[in-house]
Order: sequence, then structure tokens, then C-alpha cells
Amino acid sequence: MALTFELDPSFDRTLRDGIAELWTEVSNAGGAVGFVPPVTADDIRPELVRHLVAMAEGRTRLLIGRDEDGAVAATAFLTLNGHRLMAHWLWLYTVMVHPRHQGKGYGRDLMDAAARAARGIEGIEAVRLTCRGGTGVDRFYASCGYKEVGRVPDAIRVADGDDRDDIIMLLPLGR
Repeated sequence: MALTFELDPSFDRTLRDGIAELWTEVSNAGGAVGFVPPVTADDIRPELVRHLVAMAEGRTRLLIGRDEDGAVAATAFLTLNGHRLMAHWLWLYTVMVHPRHQGKGYGRDLMDAAARAARGIEGIEAVRLTCRGGTGVDRFYASCGYKEVGRVPDAIRVADGDDRDDIIMLLPLGR
């Protein structure tokens, strides 16, 4: 069964906790979403709060995917670019699909839903994201239409002696 996607869902404690749980599970499964395992929901919470503040300020929009049980199974945060000369593109952050749902095509569904959401925002012509090198996720994003437009070697330190490239990718929306 496919995920059901919603942009700008009503936010409550259940949704907050669902996102924190998802982020924890993805991180602990090795997902490159800003943390290195092992992490707990308490480790995740400060970063989630930063996203929530940006949402409250109107700078970020939340896209969620719910599974057949209504649980949060996927997320992406669409963050508007605050620089007046770059307001024609947005950032996509914290793109996650719960490990129990991976391998079902839901990641591609999430990326398609994010592109549709971005197309619905007036003035947005492209979506930009970054990803951690050495994970293979850049190949996934490329298969979704993103092009690598930059790379900062060894910018991400996941452990002593384990530095990864920060890969910058762009999806022109081609209205």
C-alpha cells in the first residue's frame, strides 16, 4: 500500500513525536540525516525544534508521508531561501523514509511529492539538497532527476578518520 502524503499537516504532539521517532529510527539504521548512531529521540529533539521554529516563522514547510496505520513513515522539510537573489529555489532537508518501509518505492514517491509541493510554491524554479558522500544516496537522487552541481571534499566528519564529501544536488522544476 502506498504512503499518503500531506503538505503542512496540522501539528500536534503526536506528529512531533512521530517525526522524532522516525528520525531516530532512520539515524540508527545508518541513514545520513544529520546524526551518527546510536542516537535517541532526546538527541534528535533539539534539531527537530529548530525545524519547528522555522515552520512557525513561515520559512519551512513540512511534507509527511503516513503509512496505512496513520504513522509518520516519511518526511521532507522544504525550506525557502532567505536570500533575495536566491529566492527562486528552495532547500530540501531531512528527507527520510522509515527503515521498515524502504525498498518499496516510497523514497521515490516522497521525492515526487516534494517536487510537486515545490512546484506549488509561487516563484520556486528549483530544489536544492545536500547529501553525505559514501552512502550511495546521491545515485538515488540522480535517479529522481537531481544533478550534482557541487561537492565539498571531506566536509562531513562522521567519525575520526571518516570524512565524507558534502554533495550538492539540484532539481530544476521546469515548469
